[in-house]
Amino acid sequence: MKKGVLVICNLDTRGEDIVFVKDLIAGRGHEPILLDFSMEEPPPFAGDITTEEVAARGGLAIEVVREKYRSDRDTATKNQIRGAAAIVADLLREGRVHGAIGIGGGTATLVATSVMKQLPFGFPKLMASPMAAHPAYIDQYVGTRDITMHHTVLDIVKMNPLLKAQIVNAVGAICGMVEMTLGIDFKFDKPCVAISSFGFGEMAVQSALAMLEEAGFTPIVCHAQGKGDRAMEEMIRDGAFAGVLDICIGGVMEHLFKGNRDPGPDRLKAAAAAGIPTVLAPCGLDILSYGGRADMLEKTKDRVQYVQDALRVQVRTTADELRQAADVIAERLNAARGEWTFLVPKKGWSSLDREGRSIYDPQADAAFVERLKQRLAEPARVKELDLHLYTPEFARAAVDEFARLHALSRASRRAAELQAS
Repeated sequence: MKKGVLVICNLDTRGEDIVFVKDLIAGRGHEPILLDFSMEEPPPFAGDITTEEVAARGGLAIEVVREKYRSDRDTATKNQIRGAAAIVADLLREGRVHGAIGIGGGTATLVATSVMKQLPFGFPKLMASPMAAHPAYIDQYVGTRDITMHHTVLDIVKMNPLLKAQIVNAVGAICGMVEMTLGIDFKFDKPCVAISSFGFGEMAVQSALAMLEEAGFTPIVCHAQGKGDRAMEEMIRDGAFAGVLDICIGGVMEHLFKGNRDPGPDRLKAAAAAGIPTVLAPCGLDILSYGGRADMLEKTKDRVQYVQDALRVQVRTTADELRQAADVIAERLNAARGEWTFLVPKKGWSSLDREGRSIYDPQADAAFVERLKQRLAEPARVKELDLHLYTPEFARAAVDEFARLHALSRASRRAAELQAS
């Protein structure tokens, strides 16, 4: 079946390469649609969507964009991103595009990925760029979106045999995606529940999955390594989930103390604002991820450190750090509009945090619980269990509590609907 493949490009400096891309896509039996956002010079030929159209949709005439490109590049670039995104949204609604590819250097990568970030989850998106692995920029390019980055290694300048091989691979990848994609219209016959997870809480999460399914839910696991739990927050705001089993909330600590798994400043805010039922647990609050960070490892050298490998070193958190995390968590839970429970496993919070292991520090953990209860408007919502988190028994308790909260939430909604009618 013929599919529309959007090529987001700047024809003024990449015309020859984009013609090659267009021919490859057409040769595969698909329709290439060139969206040209050129800002520097008039292109050698017009795109299917011209740079004049993109500029105007962004709010500026192309002549102004070209002038700004020389004196105020940020304004010019943002205009083209704004215009391109609006046009692509129209194409998507019209059913004309089924995948998007960008090919180019730094500016092209910024523009193309900024447009791609506004496309829905599951829509095929690929960026081929020598900037694809740049550590300073990759977060801005990808963020929490499902964008595939193809590292060309070589700059996209002047076709040559090595560059040709990379472009062929990139075009082959996007064509394969549009041919095999499941699309963006996902259907669920059961309520979706997000679960935060990472390795040190994995047994509880894995055990909870089957239990949630048995209870009538579809579990969706979000890897709490910084990007995954940030994406989970965004998806909650978008209404993707009926509830959250937030077992691994260590991102709160990581943000406070600049750990490697920092999800940003908004952890725990989305579920509170959405009013969806939430069960929380403290997995990850017991450690900070400082692997590869010589400065932070030196700063915390007097603490217990667990070395997984050169990139992953976990440092035990202190009672004072845990009190600070409790203050933040309590503030966010006090603002919650829906049902929630915080489960505290008294025998340890992770696979590292158990009696007999060096990370185990029940006094520091107790300081967290004490402060959390002090700061909460409803401290009775904290339930201490004589269990270890890294067990199927804790998973059972968490799922049972979630099912109870979900039932309460449904009953409250029904009562409100009856009262409104």
